[in-house]
Amino acid sequence: MGYAGRHVAALLQSLGVVCSGTVRDVAATPEDGLVRHGWVPGAFGDHAESSRAEPGSTLREAVRCADAVLCTVPPDHGGDPALRILAAELRDSPALRWVGYLSSTAVYADRDGGWVDEQSDADAVDETARRRLLAERQWRALARDMGIASAVFRLPGLYGRGRNALVQLGEGRARHVLKPGLVFNRLHVEDLATAVVAAMRRAEPEALYLPCDDEAAAPQAVLAYAAALGGFEMPPAVAWDDLSLSPALRRFYAGCKRIDSRGTREALQWAPRFATYREGLQDAFRG
Repeated sequence: MGYAGRHVAALLQSLGVVCSGTVRDVAATPEDGLVRHGWVPGAFGDHAESSRAEPGSTLREAVRCADAVLCTVPPDHGGDPALRILAAELRDSPALRWVGYLSSTAVYADRDGGWVDEQSDADAVDETARRRLLAERQWRALARDMGIASAVFRLPGLYGRGRNALVQLGEGRARHVLKPGLVFNRLHVEDLATAVVAAMRRAEPEALYLPCDDEAAAPQAVLAYAAALGGFEMPPAVAWDDLSLSPALRRFYAGCKRIDSRGTREALQWAPRFATYREGLQDAFRG
């Protein structure tokens, strides 16, 4: 129940759905009425202890009683560590009817500004994409074996209140990275939550969704808008391939693709409330 999971859970709770999730530190979580299950340190990640981690009895029971399970845990070298650890509880559940997995548009290779949609080949070959695709296949296989519905959400960069360019500028962490022609889509975390709930209600077998906003925008345009909105100075510009940037950041800025989410919107009867980064940043500024 991290950034994305908390928002999905909060929306479900507002609709009268009882839900719970895992957290690293129960003591540090807010008092919002959501039930949280602690998890042993290192259970999710590239650590030897991940293969030995044991879920607690309350988490086991929650999984066995759930009729829908959404995984937001990043993959590791073996795919999804949460599925690996909880496979028995999931397969033994008499109530489970739907599983969902939050993946990434990083599974698509560079399109040089071109478009991807639900029919596009997931053709990226780097390690990040390999792990994501393996985790996707594992969740689909579980659902197929159990005869239940499943959904994979391939997501662009998430943002919202508490995680956005305004926060980065205020904390001095914003990077003004320039690459000619680079644009990408984003998704407000509250719009992700509504898309996930719509997919739960639809409950189709092996569904694939690409929810996103209406405008693929340059990162410097988003940063400049946030700076003007919050009264911040723009950080110094740096080229996307400058060696002062981390390898992960250089990889992130290396590819350019636009997301066509019309298939997702039609299937889910869904549209983003925050159509562009402008509406999302305005909401964050007011909040």
